[in-house]
Amino acid sequence: MSLADKIFLQNCRDILEKGVWDTHLDVRPKWEDGTPAHTVKLFGVVNRYDLQKEFPIQTIRKINFKAALDELLWIWQKKSNRIADLHSHIWDQWADENGTIGKAYGYQLGIKHKYKEGEFDQVDRVLYDLKHNPASRRILTNLYNFEDLHEMQLYPCAYSMTFNVSGNVLNAILNQRSQDMLTANGWNVCQYAALVHLMARATGLVPGELVHVIADCHIYDRHVPLVEKLFERENDILDAPKLVIEDGVTDFYEFTTENVYLDNYVSLKGIGKIPVAE
Repeated sequence: MSLADKIFLQNCRDILEKGVWDTHLDVRPKWEDGTPAHTVKLFGVVNRYDLQKEFPIQTIRKINFKAALDELLWIWQKKSNRIADLHSHIWDQWADENGTIGKAYGYQLGIKHKYKEGEFDQVDRVLYDLKHNPASRRILTNLYNFEDLHEMQLYPCAYSMTFNVSGNVLNAILNQRSQDMLTANGWNVCQYAALVHLMARATGLVPGELVHVIADCHIYDRHVPLVEKLFERENDILDAPKLVIEDGVTDFYEFTTENVYLDNYVSLKGIGKIPVAE
């Protein structure tokens, strides 16, 4: 198993054995049939991924890395909120009448702010500081803009990245207010691990560690049997793949799903359709 597999399974085991159910509460999420979507959760889970050892993507089931990277680039590179700019349909259910997700995710990263060095949006400010101010302890992004929450189709879950340079090594902390473990954990971990790699390549640094901080780490009630299926795969040994960024590509805005890809990614088959709570 990959390190991502081991961490994911241990998180799920801890949630099911030590977690707290919200079945006594009136919850916002609903299943497609209108039934309340309850969860069992742990608070304050912290996972660490050493990107110099392996790329953290699950092998106990297939993660569509190309689609995950496409979404990451949609947010961080295109800074878009238009679902037409995304090649998958994962955001279709949250689109408004204008085909956008409102002032969420990429929209926030694209807003320019004034600094003494000039105007930068959040992504360009990170790139600037990693190149010119690597000792800074202020290199971060934040999508949770309270002023605009009422105009977002979905509040951001993974809302903040803090970058930190040690020597020539780029480390980062991903802060996430909420994590649907079965649906989103494998997806988010490989996305933001890739982001650290891309930021490092674009600024002449070496990718180091991704620290993932999850406030509400949960499993939905209807996902429990599917998680238990994954426990049965715990003894299956598959090596993690290697992330490849083609030589010569160093501009953050030139990365694509064609020149950034996984080499030798082998995984077990899927576990069937996963119901999604809204």
